[in-house]
Amino acid sequence: MGVIAWIFIGLFAGIIAKVLMPGKDPGGIIVTILIGIAGGLLGGWLGKVIFGIDSIDGFFEISTWVAAVVGSMILLALYRLISGNRRHA
Repeated sequence: MGVIAWIFIGLFAGIIAKVLMPGKDPGGIIVTILIGIAGGLLGGWLGKVIFGIDSIDGFFEISTWVAAVVGSMILLALYRLISGNRRHA
C-alpha cells in the first residue's frame, strides 16, 4: 500500500479508536492521524508476531482495518498514560 492509503487508514482508524475509547485527549486531528498510522503498523506487526498471519493484506481487507484500529487503541491508551502523567506533574 502507498503512503496515501496509510494516511486514509490512519485517519479512520484513529477516529474509530477515539470513538471506542472516549475521553479528553490533549491532541487534535494531526495527533489522531499519527496515532492511527502508527497504530496500523503496530497492529500489523503484532498480528504477524503473535498470530503468525499477515494482517496487512490490502486497503479493502477487513484484517487491515481491524489491525489498524486495535493498534490505534493500544497507542491511544499509551498516549493517554504518558500525557496524563505530564499534566498532573
